[in-house]
Amino acid sequence: MFRPKTRYVALPSPRAGVGEEVDRLTCPKCDTSLEPARLSAALGVCYRCGYHFRLRAPERIAMLVEPGSFKEEDLGITAKDVLGFKDSQPYSKRIEQSRASTGANEAVSWGEAVLAGHRIVIVCLDFAFMGGSMGAATNGIERALDSRLPLLIISASGGARMQEGMLSLMQMAKTAAALGRLGGAGMPYISLLTDPTMGGVTASFASLADVILAEPGAMIGFAGSRVIQQATYETLPDGFQTAEFLWQHGMIDLVVPRPELPAVIRQLLDLYTRDGFHSDFELKGQARAAAQAAAPTHP
Repeated sequence: MFRPKTRYVALPSPRAGVGEEVDRLTCPKCDTSLEPARLSAALGVCYRCGYHFRLRAPERIAMLVEPGSFKEEDLGITAKDVLGFKDSQPYSKRIEQSRASTGANEAVSWGEAVLAGHRIVIVCLDFAFMGGSMGAATNGIERALDSRLPLLIISASGGARMQEGMLSLMQMAKTAAALGRLGGAGMPYISLLTDPTMGGVTASFASLADVILAEPGAMIGFAGSRVIQQATYETLPDGFQTAEFLWQHGMIDLVVPRPELPAVIRQLLDLYTRDGFHSDFELKGQARAAAQAAAPTHP
């Protein structure tokens, strides 16, 4: 007697607050009604206009690596309210709310996995957990260095976590130093920027990779456009914080649609690890050290 009501998938709104989800009946870009099954098969990309919806960290990892290969590390490491920070509510309560709503202990998930036959260390930020903010717990870079494995970091973050003050801001220096050691050891590092990548994350590890990729339409920057305009008194160009604008101006290397990411990252790993790249790098380092030792010294 009555026509059954169509069921639609619940997806994060690009304009929603942190962790907020809404029933998305239409694509926010082309205003097309979306079918859940087709949208899921398209990896969260609108099959009419190519709009990229945000994904959770487990979805991104599953999309890229071989099934069952991801072994998550540091599951027991969680943020601590060492400063006793309180705004409208205590920081400790915000942490508990994020854990309850997302099912995750922290904004970052990391571990070893296999991508197209390559063992890698993969680190993924989850915007649903307190805006993917950078806390004081990051060990993925050190694992890549110790295990001599390529590193892939997927960023989706609003920046450093203000509730942890300098403890969080120091992650910018710590990750930059660790990436310097990783590069010195000849290990490749690929950075994937997704919507949004902002603040201290953009200003540190997200921008220090050998190759920087980004998804189409991703918002990437440091401060918000309104803050920049108020500070510079300049009229800002349209879309200056989008992946496409930054690619045109040399800030990132490639803008890659989500379905093509596994193939592109595989090709990059093939290039960086082909024909014993790591051993060649070590031989060059040894030759340079020997040359310096043999150089004459002057009193």
